[in-house]
Amino acid sequence: MSKIRGRGETVRNFILAKVKEHPTDIVKIAAEQFECSRQAIHKHIQHLVKEDAVRVSGTTRNKIYTLAPLVECERIFEITPDLAEDIVWDREIAPLLGAMAGNVGSIWYYGFTEMFNNAIDHSSGTYITVHISKTAAETEIAIADNGVGIFKKIQHALGLLDERHAVLELAKGKLTTDPSRHSGEGIFFSSRMFDNFAILSGEVYFSHHFGKKEDWILQASREQGGTYVTMKLNNHTARTPKRVFDKFSTDDDYGFTKTVVPVELAQYGDNNLVSRSQAKRLLARIEKFKVVVFDFDGVELIGQAFADEIFRVFALSHPGITLEHLNAKKEVSKMILRALHHEA
Repeated sequence: MSKIRGRGETVRNFILAKVKEHPTDIVKIAAEQFECSRQAIHKHIQHLVKEDAVRVSGTTRNKIYTLAPLVECERIFEITPDLAEDIVWDREIAPLLGAMAGNVGSIWYYGFTEMFNNAIDHSSGTYITVHISKTAAETEIAIADNGVGIFKKIQHALGLLDERHAVLELAKGKLTTDPSRHSGEGIFFSSRMFDNFAILSGEVYFSHHFGKKEDWILQASREQGGTYVTMKLNNHTARTPKRVFDKFSTDDDYGFTKTVVPVELAQYGDNNLVSRSQAKRLLARIEKFKVVVFDFDGVELIGQAFADEIFRVFALSHPGITLEHLNAKKEVSKMILRALHHEA
């Protein structure tokens, strides 16, 4: 009996995980996956409908299956000197989310408190809005403030060319406009913990999808006042904060010593990466890390001066930092190799 029950849970978890992308043919997909009859899958779906985890609409031949919202609510918090992210989590947010596995709860606690605290300390706004949407498969939390906007604040604090350059600095990690109170690691690690993490502010959109190549969308479809952060996580993920910390650490004390830099973000419009000035902007704050990986995905070519500044000049003056690169196309690799073998 336990084996049958275990298989039933496996089938239903599969349905919950796939129904969003297969709303009209989930029965067929599940039947093929588990090599069973469609009638058997229908019984599992009926079980999920009874539990109010799945909803069905449409006629017999054109049924549409969707995840039922278990939680759908919004809370607004005035930014005052007494507003504290941990208290908001404990009293307002965690009770709404309900029971969670320990690792899932740890990820949500880390991400929510980091993003909510950023809004309190850095937004210069007057209120924060939190929207929660939960189904049997996943949970999404959005945190929005009416402040100056995170990318604009970073741009002004660091004297950057425009808001898009702020995305590049954010992608490196260890970025903060208030070093006396913040390490600058919160946004970076939060973006790596969730299945989907995004920040929309001004005309700039920053997005990271777990397990996929970096997905940076620099120009937003519409301008967003303040800062709008969304975090989405599968309710049954096996991921842990420790695993994420380990991936970007090289020391046992979880020191944040490794970063991946998406080189494509150093490009502005149709400008190619050819100058030393562009390379120096890319290298800003790199000395804070021990291992730096330059991701050249999306970069068609680079100039000799750009490559030389990074892989020879900077490398020679910072022998304690390991520079690595990946996803370099043939022409890009040629320039990197030329710099690496250039005689000083």
